[in-house]
This record gives sequence, structure tokens and C-alpha cells, in this order.
Amino acid sequence: MHRGAFAPPGVYLWQVAVSARIDSYVPAGAPPAWERVAAEVRRVVTVAEPLTPYRAGELMSVLARLALFADGQGCRADAQVWLSREFIERFITVGCTDVSAATRGNYRSKLLRLREAVCGPDCRSGKPVKLSASDTSKPYTPAEMTTLWTWAQGQPTEELRRGCTLLLALGRGCGLDSPEVIPLRAHDVRRHDNGAVVVTVRGRRERLVVCRRPWERVLAEEAARFRGQAAHLFRPGLHARAKNTITGFLARTHDAPGTPALKMSRLRTSWLVELIEGNLPLPVIVAAAGVDTLHGLSRVLPYVKGASTDRAAELLRGKP
Repeated sequence: MHRGAFAPPGVYLWQVAVSARIDSYVPAGAPPAWERVAAEVRRVVTVAEPLTPYRAGELMSVLARLALFADGQGCRADAQVWLSREFIERFITVGCTDVSAATRGNYRSKLLRLREAVCGPDCRSGKPVKLSASDTSKPYTPAEMTTLWTWAQGQPTEELRRGCTLLLALGRGCGLDSPEVIPLRAHDVRRHDNGAVVVTVRGRRERLVVCRRPWERVLAEEAARFRGQAAHLFRPGLHARAKNTITGFLARTHDAPGTPALKMSRLRTSWLVELIEGNLPLPVIVAAAGVDTLHGLSRVLPYVKGASTDRAAELLRGKP
């Protein structure tokens, strides 16, 4: 594995360890067909894992099962074939008869997230739009953030303005992704006596996140509107909440020329890059991001500014 000049000290060894775990994965029973599909499975999980809420092991397991089913159906080892909606549904219906309905639903959710990460989100027409991996993980520039803020403030209704502003604060200020924003409650946001705003994140990656200073006021004022009530912070009047709650909301917003699309993944990347460039200890970043290992940060490293040779040597040598 190539270590770029952007890699912070210690990242290289971690990347090697994570890659070794992915490369050494073999499904139970080591079926002969595994050799035909293993390379594509590993490639897809390496690319997609940082863009999904699932761990690499979870994705390897379900994608390996899908790939082996596809091989048995005579399909070539190609994720674009495996992750088509039609083939995923065939796999769930025909290839998973030995598991419960709940497990099949779990498989479908993971595969659809893999599909989104690899093929891009589906358009309203149903036709997938291919996006390079960097499109969904590329941080916003300061100019783009200014444009997004102006766009959010210029939405035609109070609901749209508040919702867009809140998404910016939660994504850029706290690094939350869509599955973490949707269940968030107003009382999960608290302002301490020292002015710091802390968010209690619910779900599988439950944790506390301290909001970045520039976004404290926005987030605290929005939460204060509810006066400690247990209402949902984002779209409080919406009772039926699903994984497409945010995408459905953004579909109602009004576009503006020259404004990039608001994507929680890009806001989160922007937040992560700022933390890394701010020289925060890696364990602090990992804990705040809600990931178990540094592997979840690998996708943002190409966007981190590298240190000069002299500065890098000084840092690596340590204090006298």
C-alpha cells in the first residue's frame, strides 16, 4: 500500500493492519467459488466502508454471500452487476430462504448502502447516477460553505430555512451523518456553562460530540426553541421517520445557480479534515467520529494538507 505525503504519523501502520484484515477474510466453509469473487468483494468493501455506517466485517460477510450467489447464477465478478436493484431483490428473495425476514431486511439495507456508495444515489427517475468515490467524500471548500449558508438562508419557507441550517450545523459542526441526524431529539443538544454545545448521538454509534465553535450558536438556538421537549430536532412535525427523511426534505428545497448539493457525507468529511489538520490526537478524532478504528478515516486523508519536509521531520523527532 502506498503511503501518501498526506498521511499523519501512525496512519500507515493502521492502514496496513486494516487492509490485512480485509484481505484475509474468507467466508465460512471457504467455498471454491470464493477465489473467483474475492478480489472484487475486497475492492468494493475497501472503497465503500468509510461511506456507510457499517463495519468492514459486516459488509464483507453480506457482500461475500451475494457474490457467491451471483457466481452460482453464472454472473461475472462485477459489483455493478451484483449491486443492481434487480439483482439485490433476486438475492433477497431466492438466495436467502434459509434466514429470517428480519435478517433478509438487514441484508437488503447493507447492500443498498453499498450500492449507494459504489454506484451513487438513485435519481427520481430510478436510474442510478455514477459518482466517483471522491465525489461523496470530498470536503467543501470555504467558498462552497459560504454559498451553502447563503442558499440555506434564501429558502422560501421558514421550515426549509431552519432545516437546511440545522443540517449544516450538525454535519459541518458535529460530523453527524444522516442516520444520526434523523433520530436526534431537541434535548440531546445541551449548552454547558462554558458555552460549549454538546450533542448526544443516538443509535449504533452512540457517543457525545462537542460542536465546533463557529456552529455553536446556530445549534444551541435551534435546540432552545423546544425548551427541553422530547421533540425531534430535525423536522419535528414528521412522525413517520425513515432512512430517506433527509433526502426527501432536500428534494423540496429550491436550487440556486452555482450552489453545490448539500450532502451530509461531504459535511462530515469537511469536519474530519478540520480536526485532523488541527492536530487533534487521533484517539480523540476516532471517538468523536464514532468509528472503531482509523479505517473509517482513510477516505479523507487525500484531502488533508501535507506538512513541509522540515515540519514533518520536527514532528516525527518529537520534543527535546
